[in-house]
Amino acid sequence: MSKISQQNSTPGVNGISVIHTQAHASGLQQVPQLVPAGPGGGGKAVAPSKQSKKSSPMDRNSDEYRQRRERNNMAVKKSRLKSKQKAQDTLQRVNQLKEENERLEAKIKLLTKELSVLKDLFLEHAHNLADNVQSISTENTTADGDSGGQ
Repeated sequence: MSKISQQNSTPGVNGISVIHTQAHASGLQQVPQLVPAGPGGGGKAVAPSKQSKKSSPMDRNSDEYRQRRERNNMAVKKSRLKSKQKAQDTLQRVNQLKEENERLEAKIKLLTKELSVLKDLFLEHAHNLADNVQSISTENTTADGDSGGQ
């Protein structure tokens, strides 16, 4: 089987040439390829679906254009308001958290002070208890010594 192919170039849109390849006796499909038309490769290749959208520029005085602009302007306003509201909500939340943090820090200081007072009371009580136990034990040994010597 011989695979002889033939290329045909046809001028396209926006300075793009479409090259069609034909394969003889091979049964391959034809696949169009987009390539730059000139030797400098001047234009960009544009997909056919996008060409049709840009092919009919809208008249700035038409009702459809004004309606689209109005809808777009409303969407932009809505987006900006939403963004501004989100920023305000975030700022409000930051302020709430700062206030809560200050309250909690004040509570920590108060509880730390209370803990210190309770520790001091406990240590004082423990010291007094140890002194009392020691004096009682010395009184017992003294009393035992006096009675045992008689």
